[in-house]
Amino acid sequence: MHRYFIEMAYNGSRFHGWQIQPNAISVQEVMNDGLNKALRQDINVVGCGRTDTGVHASYFVAHFDCVGVIEDPEQLVFKLNRIVGKDIVVYSILKVDSDAHSRFHASSRTYHYYLQTEKNPFLSEFSYRPLFKVDIELMNNAAKLLFDYTDFTSFSKLHTDTKTNNCKILHAAWEQQAQGAVLVIKADRFLRNMVRAVVGTLLEVGRGKLTLQQFREVIESMDRGKAGTSVPPQALFLVDIEYPQEVFQSKVKRQPPFS
Repeated sequence: MHRYFIEMAYNGSRFHGWQIQPNAISVQEVMNDGLNKALRQDINVVGCGRTDTGVHASYFVAHFDCVGVIEDPEQLVFKLNRIVGKDIVVYSILKVDSDAHSRFHASSRTYHYYLQTEKNPFLSEFSYRPLFKVDIELMNNAAKLLFDYTDFTSFSKLHTDTKTNNCKILHAAWEQQAQGAVLVIKADRFLRNMVRAVVGTLLEVGRGKLTLQQFREVIESMDRGKAGTSVPPQALFLVDIEYPQEVFQSKVKRQPPFS
């Protein structure tokens, strides 16, 4: 068997997340089907992580095993892009060591969450406009507190199969944009629903419902019920995954979906 990494992106609006679902269309299902047709083998694609229903990825990595060496990966990329439809794009297919794993060997992931502070019907599909004003500077002060902690149980979806709720936050900051702001958050790993729960709680700080001290207390409570409501998924993008150089060297120049 030979292992390959796929670099790709997708608009998650019409998918029920990455992972295969019993009665709903997923990105993984479409990719499996596309590779099965293109390679005429039974292929199972393993993703670098699981995005939820409606969440997008402007950069995503997956891997698969196949019998025989793929002689022309660029031709396979061309075939796949014709098969998988308009909501998915495949950028590259690269041969890697047989033990390289797109999920377990990833050293960091970066997400963007796009906040719209002015009404704009052309941005609503990929951003979230809260019905209240928020203080971006105050939310940035709260985001800095995330670096003081590693256990983020308060921001995790309940009843998941993870063995630990510890994550190392590597970057977290709001950046102003022309008609809003974007939270750029990077960590070694993320819990299910974590980014949307973090944003929802930061918005409670930004609107004056939580103080910075109370934000700390939410994290320290390790109680999802104390955190804010999860924000909608359409504004969330997985934008980057990094790997040790000896595992995988990307061919794709990563750019945020919006500037």
